[in-house]
Amino acid sequence: MKYNDFSWDFKKADTKQLTHCFHAYPAMMIPQIARRLLLKYGTYAKTLFDPYCGSGTSLVEANVKGINAAGTDLNPLARLIAETKTTPIDIQTLNLYLKDFNNYTFNFQFGIQNYDSIVLPKFTNIDYWFNNSAKKKLSIIKNYIDHVEPREIRKYFLTAFSETVRESSLTKKGEFKLVRIPKEKIKQYNPDSFRIMLSKLLRNKAGLIDFMKVKQNNSISKIYDFNTVNNIPTDIIPDNSIDIVITSPPYGDSRTTVAYGQYSRLANQWMGINDASSVDKNLMGGTLYTSNIAFNSSILQETLEKIDNIDTKRRLEVESFFIDYNNSIKNVSKTIKKNGFACYVVGNRTVKNINIPMDLITKDFFENNGFKHIETVVRNIPNKRMPSKNSPTNIPGKKSSTMKNEYIVICEKN
Repeated sequence: MKYNDFSWDFKKADTKQLTHCFHAYPAMMIPQIARRLLLKYGTYAKTLFDPYCGSGTSLVEANVKGINAAGTDLNPLARLIAETKTTPIDIQTLNLYLKDFNNYTFNFQFGIQNYDSIVLPKFTNIDYWFNNSAKKKLSIIKNYIDHVEPREIRKYFLTAFSETVRESSLTKKGEFKLVRIPKEKIKQYNPDSFRIMLSKLLRNKAGLIDFMKVKQNNSISKIYDFNTVNNIPTDIIPDNSIDIVITSPPYGDSRTTVAYGQYSRLANQWMGINDASSVDKNLMGGTLYTSNIAFNSSILQETLEKIDNIDTKRRLEVESFFIDYNNSIKNVSKTIKKNGFACYVVGNRTVKNINIPMDLITKDFFENNGFKHIETVVRNIPNKRMPSKNSPTNIPGKKSSTMKNEYIVICEKN
């Protein structure tokens, strides 16, 4: 049987194995894709790079194969999750902290310790997104985390805390954007943040134990915050040093596609990250360029012209994203060794009812940088957490269908 005869849909696959269970994140690449790409194209790989690593799916899978990995992401929450998912922890030490945390929250829950001793944080719209009970309990949890000494265990707790913040908030749980639950439900909403936090900690421990059992060759992952659009520091990742890139880049600017910044904002604010509100602005397409440029991709030029005939402003927004995307691919291309592979999992979004063929554009961009196209795998998206419809115009009630397929574009460096 040929390799391509296998389905890439993974409809019945368990996507929450190992530390992949740690934290929900928008538009996550499922681990089975990274696993199969490593099996097919990473047989002799020793180094993997993910230039938009998100919550670290490809990094975890690389370490399972004994491959050292590096990832970078502009979202502080993504970096926290990715680092926690790939960092081994002594389980005996972790168990001591879990028991201590349980005792700590028990004292508050049953009146042994007074809530009044806890200082509540202040940040924009905290009262809009959290009721008083949630604010008090989350503050108690954060106070405990602040006094955890081992760095890896503190980050382990912060990762669980991030999910607890989201589930304790007055946001709709099926949304990645910040959407408040209806007023009539707010009075009845009383989340038990202590219970939520403990359940996340225990679930994550089980996944961590499984990960440490299968992790090979003392492989490590390192997480960075540099922006591949601008440059890739050669002292961190030298040119021609990477065997394989496996990644799922953004499909468009965060404002109109997947709201990474909005999804992360509340957790980032609770963790004291000052630039929480600027994540979307810093991502690809977050800065609007005002002059048209000529891309060395006929399909992209044709697409931009079609959008321009309908809405010039939207053309500039889409073009701004692809300026950043093109620059990023130029920089990523330099890091890959001769005969190394770039595997990009992309989706073809729609703007003004015009399809943007991200797969073909990605192929063109890599071919412009000395790569040959090997194949493009088309797969259905049964498991990827994305809305089936969105509102790109932000006009109430006006919805557009989002992508039903994604494309795995594989290119090899000449």
